[in-house]
Order: sequence, then C-alpha cells, then structure tokens
Amino acid sequence: MKNLLFSTVVLVVLVCFCSEFGFVSSVNATTKTPTTATAAPTVADTCGAHNGSCDKCLAFPGAKCYYCNTNKVCALYPAKEILPTKYCALSEARWGVCFLNFEALIISMGVIAGILLIGFALCIYCCCCRSRSNRAKYASEDAKFERKKAERKMHHEQKKADRKAKNDEIRRKYGLLKNEDDDSSTELTEHQHV
Repeated sequence: MKNLLFSTVVLVVLVCFCSEFGFVSSVNATTKTPTTATAAPTVADTCGAHNGSCDKCLAFPGAKCYYCNTNKVCALYPAKEILPTKYCALSEARWGVCFLNFEALIISMGVIAGILLIGFALCIYCCCCRSRSNRAKYASEDAKFERKKAERKMHHEQKKADRKAKNDEIRRKYGLLKNEDDDSSTELTEHQHV
C-alpha cells in the first residue's frame, strides 16, 4: 500500500512538474530581441536575486524557483530530479506557497490523488457492477408482480363466476331466467343426473 501511495505521489508530482517545466519554451520564436552588450539574466540568476525572502522568491512567474528555509536560499527548482532533496530537506523546502512545506505538499497531493482514485473506483462499482444485481432483483420483482396479478385475476374470475351462479339461482327461483338459459341449464342438469 505504501509503495502504491508513493508511486501515486511521484506520478502526480511528475505530471505537475512536466506541465510546469515543459519542453515548449514560452518565448515567442518570431519575436526578435535587440542584442545588447549585457546578456539577459538567466532564471537561476533571477531566483538567486531573491535570497532571504520566501514571498519574493515564490512570486517569480512560472513557479520555477523554490525556497529553502534552512539556509534562506532561493534557487532554480531542479526539475530533472523531481524532488529537491539533494539541495534542501523536504520539510524545509517551499514551492508554490510559503506556508506549506514540500513534504506536506507531497503528502496532501497523495491523499487527494488517493481519494480521487477511491471515488473513481466506487463510481465504477456502483454504475457497472451493482446494476447487474439490480437487474436480477428487478426481474424477480417483476415475476412476483406478474404472479400476484395472475392470482388476483383468477380470484376475480372465480368471484365473478360465483356471483353469476348466485344471480342465476335467484332468477330461477323467481322465474326470471331467460329461455335460452333455461334450455342450457336443463341440458346441464340432465347431463348431471345421467
């Protein structure tokens, strides 16, 4: 589990740094700068000019600098090494914001990545796996409903036949039964006696 968490953290950090320190230069290739006698300061020189102040160091655009609290040095972030452990302890290195050390930043990014992965896995489980069991559950409920519906219909037909028999008996008693019914009922009674 620790190896998986560490791998996830390293992957997240690597993706962040690749997006920040991409191979594409932000300088427009069509723009020509006039040549002067003094060369433009490099990013490393610009970072070094902000030694002593974390806020000024991290305010440099493009998040290319990191600040080390132990020796109060602002330096160019070593993008090729991913973690600046060779130059400064992770608990003392600041990158992006001054109030959060690099160690806490890595841990929090790992926790967030873990929560996102768990949430994604739960969504997949709920959407895909649980729907299969729900289909079976709904099928059994539908079968049960159809069975009860058939029972109700049969019970209704039985009651209807009983009511008709009772009504026919009352009609026969008072002589209200039609001739057609009389003939068929007499035939039925004759067949029953035989």
